[in-house]
Amino acid sequence: MSTETNKNARDTLRQAALTYHEVPRPGKLEIRATKPLANGRDLSLAYSPGVAEACLEIKDDPANASRYTARGNLVAVVSNGSAVLGLGNIGALASKPVMEGKAVLFKKFAGIDCFDIEVNESDPEKLADIVCALEPTFGAINLEDIKAPDCFVVEKLCRERMNIPVFHDDQHGTAIVVGAAATNALHVAGKEFGDIKVVSTGGGAAGIACLNMLLKLGVKRENVWLCDIHGLVYEGRTEDMNPQKAAFAQATDLRTLDDVIEGADLFLGLSGPGVLMPEQVGRMASRPVIFALANPTPEIMPDEARAVVPDAIIATGRSDFPNQVNNVLCFPFIFRGALDVGATEINDEMELACIEGIAALARATTSAEAAAAYQGEQLTFGADYLIPKPFDPRLSATVSTAVAKAAMESGVATRPLEDLNAYREKLKSSVFKSALLMRPVFEAARTASRRIVFAEGEDERVLRAAQAILDETTEQPILIGRPEVIEARCERAGLKIRPGVDFTIVNPENDPRYRDYWGTYHDLMARKGVTPDLARAVMRTNTTAIGAVMVHREEADSLICGTFGEYRWHLNYVQQVLGQGGLHPHGALSLMILEDGPLFLADTHVHSNPTAEQLAKAAIGAARHVKRFGLVPNVALCGRSQFGNQETETAQRLRDAIAILDSAPRDFCYEGEMNVDSALDPVLRERVFPGNRMQGAANVLIFAHADAASGVRNILKMKGGGLEVGPILMGMGNRAHIVSQSITPRGLLNMAAIAGTPVAHYG
Repeated sequence: MSTETNKNARDTLRQAALTYHEVPRPGKLEIRATKPLANGRDLSLAYSPGVAEACLEIKDDPANASRYTARGNLVAVVSNGSAVLGLGNIGALASKPVMEGKAVLFKKFAGIDCFDIEVNESDPEKLADIVCALEPTFGAINLEDIKAPDCFVVEKLCRERMNIPVFHDDQHGTAIVVGAAATNALHVAGKEFGDIKVVSTGGGAAGIACLNMLLKLGVKRENVWLCDIHGLVYEGRTEDMNPQKAAFAQATDLRTLDDVIEGADLFLGLSGPGVLMPEQVGRMASRPVIFALANPTPEIMPDEARAVVPDAIIATGRSDFPNQVNNVLCFPFIFRGALDVGATEINDEMELACIEGIAALARATTSAEAAAAYQGEQLTFGADYLIPKPFDPRLSATVSTAVAKAAMESGVATRPLEDLNAYREKLKSSVFKSALLMRPVFEAARTASRRIVFAEGEDERVLRAAQAILDETTEQPILIGRPEVIEARCERAGLKIRPGVDFTIVNPENDPRYRDYWGTYHDLMARKGVTPDLARAVMRTNTTAIGAVMVHREEADSLICGTFGEYRWHLNYVQQVLGQGGLHPHGALSLMILEDGPLFLADTHVHSNPTAEQLAKAAIGAARHVKRFGLVPNVALCGRSQFGNQETETAQRLRDAIAILDSAPRDFCYEGEMNVDSALDPVLRERVFPGNRMQGAANVLIFAHADAASGVRNILKMKGGGLEVGPILMGMGNRAHIVSQSITPRGLLNMAAIAGTPVAHYG
């Protein structure tokens, strides 16, 4: 790449970064109220006189601060700007964009509220005094970008004087992620911590903390060789020394990095560009581990190191190379676990638990969400995938739970958790919005082992869902597709599952059941114009029809299809094969998970202009499914007409549907016809029609036109932040479900749980 091209790229990035920080409003943070403030009563509760009650409760018992204020979920990011990553001593004010960014990461990855506090104070003892004075406001303190050795002084004083966690992320966050990466790097290299020689460059806060962490993991102190800008740290050296460096001084006549690199198993660089020479890499031990973590330019570029030792295991601090050592893998989750148990400090046990949690995740199967966020990258455990990616959603539940457990076991938790499994599930639900709502469905599905056949078995989303099904449920996935394609895609996606071992396959091109399948299909369709030749062709090419035939023949219990292709095309074959026993689709039900709760919509796909009878059946079916989620159905039949104020064909169909529902006892509440705003706003509905039979907001909306239902569904997905579960095909006895083309692997797992519950389980 030419110098001019590099300059243009830098200029483009610079302008994009400045625009990002300035538009549409300056900065990256805002403060939002979490309680309503809409009227005088709200004001009297939020402030005077009601606020006094909360104040008095805290005065009587300081622990109540976590009950009545945000303190238990509030972290301060504190810096004096004396050692900002890659920028040096730029001062407190100039460090503010970095600290705001840190606060955003806390919120994004762990749901932790954060204030960034930039302090004009260079004296470490005075800075410690300021930080300690903040204790009443915060549940924990994150020290950031404070130069060494001042950072050691500030952290030591704050830890001694404060009764909340104080964590210097530049030290310990880096050390934890390095520890996790080193754990897995040695696993790949076939080496042990107790046997390796470590050579490190950089005697700053991060470098010293990383070396101390390696000692905790089993590295022997006599095997650690620390170099800084002045050369090797050796006994008797006086230049630029401090107690932290002196702890690693070697009794030797060697003086330079070049002198000590011979036979090193691990190079740990937290220094500057070009410090490690390719020739020196060649003198390291076999299968060397090289952590070149200087930013933006590493101590050695990965291609230079591999040109000398092709099997070197390399990590950097950059996102454009594999194995980025990024503190975001650690700090949100160690604080999450610490805050949730009211830890008084973050100790060694919690840090080691964090390391093991991060390392174990990389060795496990890659999550579908991480794969989607890093498309094109190979996320399979090995030399190029030692630690998880920051957007791996499993980090929260895995790491935070491990930290909370370690805090309780080490005796620093003031609010121990009664049920760690419940805590883990709660963290999962905060990441996967559907997790909490889907729990009753998964629990019901676990009572029966059902066989779920996936029509599009070669789709990577299906393969990831199959892995999750085997990990999280008792269901047995069956995939339709070519075995060699499925195996290759499992390998490419880093999945552990393999066809013929973990799940069965139906191969459309060559399956011993082919004759039986086309014969069954022909028997069903012979009087509908399907010839034997056409039946053979369908069973060679149409995976939805194959899956439906399997369910008909009771070789599978339910079919999931629709990851590509038009909904009604799939529905045609489902009806052909599975509609023979009196089953008829009543409608498609989409569950939209919104910030303020779930909302069910029907019919989004099946009937374009449903009759009154179809509307009534959709309402009955929707109410039945709502109960599966442990919810009480509140069904509104919606249209442009409101309680008889219009005489339209649509309004009449809705009224007739209400009459059908009224004709027999129902075990759910319903009302209509009405506008959507009346359905969702009880106060408005009562004003329009006093004494109506519905209480509270509707959680099910039945529409008289599929266009309306589908439009609301898509608006909620694209603009309302709604997460869809479904669509659920009602009326087919749970024997088939047709998903949308935009479904995710998590969505397919949710649909498998729905399909995995026998009809008898939910009436």
